[in-house]
Amino acid sequence: MTSPKPKPSIPIVDFSNWNTNETSRQRVAQEIVTACKEVGFVYITNHSLPETILGEAFHWSERFFKLAQDEKLKAPHPPGWAVHRGYSWPGLEKVSQTMSTGVDEEVTEQLREIPDIKESYDIGSDENQSQPNQWLPEESLPGFRDFMLRFYWECFRVGGEILQVLAIGLDLDENHLLEKHSGHNNQLRLLHYPPIPAETIESNRAARCPAHTDWSSITMLFQDDCGGLEVEDITSPGSYIPATPIKNAIVMNVGDLLQMWSNDILRSTNHRVTLPPLEDRFEGPRRMTRGRFSIPYFMAPDPDSVIECIPSCMRDDLPAKYEPVTQAGYNQMRASMQY
Repeated sequence: MTSPKPKPSIPIVDFSNWNTNETSRQRVAQEIVTACKEVGFVYITNHSLPETILGEAFHWSERFFKLAQDEKLKAPHPPGWAVHRGYSWPGLEKVSQTMSTGVDEEVTEQLREIPDIKESYDIGSDENQSQPNQWLPEESLPGFRDFMLRFYWECFRVGGEILQVLAIGLDLDENHLLEKHSGHNNQLRLLHYPPIPAETIESNRAARCPAHTDWSSITMLFQDDCGGLEVEDITSPGSYIPATPIKNAIVMNVGDLLQMWSNDILRSTNHRVTLPPLEDRFEGPRRMTRGRFSIPYFMAPDPDSVIECIPSCMRDDLPAKYEPVTQAGYNQMRASMQY
């Protein structure tokens, strides 16, 4: 009798040697690119984002979500899908891959009936006039805006290093990907998953965040110790593996645009947030889940950037699979399906 195939795991890459010498740079680049080919996700440890700044970001996020609802609604997400900024209350946003593709209207309507129990606050560059930030009044949370803008640009700096790593791993000039990212089109998202009876998730009467892919080039995710993030096993579609929290690590994943850019060599993998995996993540006789906080940062090319196949990702027997598309065009298609 054959033993069952072991479940894959998400690779862990130590980033501390990135800038030590050329051999180390190549090794880090190849490890991350291999993870992006085989899993689409990778843990990055010992990166250059200071632990103190990351801890402060979670502190500010918790303070924001503890505000009274009428205070949070002083910075609301604007109506519709065109501007993706400000506070989104539980149930406003519906994220799923089926919604995004718009293939099956009946399934889409069924998904609409299952609310996503999460709340979020989205931030971008203050210089992005097409996506204006929706800031709280300063007196509602003094210092919040100043810190979040500083954190936004720190994340861009670290994300830029990862884009350079990916470029080297794809046999490109190290700035080939980064030069299309000014930083003004990125998105910082604060996420809070409130406590909820586990039974409502188990019975499919509510969701935390259903399976989806990201629209961006790459996503960097910072998560607390609660757990619940799961990544699809691309060797066994429909089967998921937990992205168990690792303190201070970046969970980095490939977005749709980078998959298209790389001609499907790098994988934009489905992922979801569901119940925490361990019983100690539940509280009380009703098995209430713990509240969960996470902070994703989405690296996106500038709106007029044309996403077309990277030369090193094409061969005679592997022609380009996608027509060129601008970031703005792809983003509009995805966002219009979400709200």
